[in-house]
Amino acid sequence: MAVTRDEILGALSRLALPDGGDLVSRDMIRALGIDGGTVRFVIEAPDAGMAAKMEPQRAAAEAAVKGLAGVSSVSVVLTAHGPAAPKPAAPSLKIGGHPTPQAGPTRPSGVDRILAIGSGKGGVGKSTVSSNLAVALAREGRRVGLLDADIYGPSQPRMMGVSKRPASPDGKTIIPLHAHGVTMMSIGLMMDPDKAIVWRGPMLMGALQQMLGQVEWGELDVLIVDLPPGTGDVQLTLCQKTELTGAIVVSTPQDVALLDARKAVDMFNTLKTPVLGMIENMSTFVCPECGHEAHIFGHGGVKADAERLGIPFLGALPIDLDTRLAGDAGTPIAAGDGPMADAYRALARRFIDGGMA
Repeated sequence: MAVTRDEILGALSRLALPDGGDLVSRDMIRALGIDGGTVRFVIEAPDAGMAAKMEPQRAAAEAAVKGLAGVSSVSVVLTAHGPAAPKPAAPSLKIGGHPTPQAGPTRPSGVDRILAIGSGKGGVGKSTVSSNLAVALAREGRRVGLLDADIYGPSQPRMMGVSKRPASPDGKTIIPLHAHGVTMMSIGLMMDPDKAIVWRGPMLMGALQQMLGQVEWGELDVLIVDLPPGTGDVQLTLCQKTELTGAIVVSTPQDVALLDARKAVDMFNTLKTPVLGMIENMSTFVCPECGHEAHIFGHGGVKADAERLGIPFLGALPIDLDTRLAGDAGTPIAAGDGPMADAYRALARRFIDGGMA
């Protein structure tokens, strides 16, 4: 029976270090690999000086693991973390902080256009459209940023396949992460993913202001802002305090979703934010077995509403299993090849040709 990772760590945790703790509790074990009966890992000391004194602990760790059932050989490398360096300061995103007063609408330095992707209703695929559109635009050569402004339900870290906490060299400037050619930032990267964010409106507005103003976005052709569903504080703050190029409304074609999509359009109109177009998501379903096309949520409702409201209709996207699987796996479908990637590429070209990105 093959040895398990837990058995190895259990054996190593019983080896006390001279200055207290053990290899596991002190987080010194790196690159633990198991290949049949062969075990390999690295002991990483905090600095070179300590590493020079730890050969007895390395030998003891090797012997302890070799004594486990199912282990035939052990390779243990002792290394040092490297020269001591200042620990990066945590981003200055204060829980419960209020927004900083500002004279009027602003735009992050270096960002040419800001597009808000909204919907009146949750569950219509707005975040999926946002991430895939961002990736598709990047593949077309645009410099793209993606801001996850859905404070209560951030999903972009999962969809974009990133989980690292953003760095902050000075405790003020926040360094965003990069994935699939897109510069991205989300409140989900700075909070425990299993904990609910229970904030009042001012806290939301302060967090949004910080993610727009304190993040080092760099030079971008377009910043896509993935809004939460509804017509609340985040939408109001973004439209009033940011120089938005315009908004895109995503909806499914069913009547109950269109009711809320119309409210989203009305909200943007009320806030004097141009609505640049509407996208119909989950428009059709094509059976992968027989090719039959079904209209699960109806079909054409968004296009009809766009025409009635005098808003450009930007396109229809099918409901697709691979799109969902790709998003859950952290690699948007637009990053690959195939019919859905082509659909998002065509949508991106329409944005570029229309001067929106």
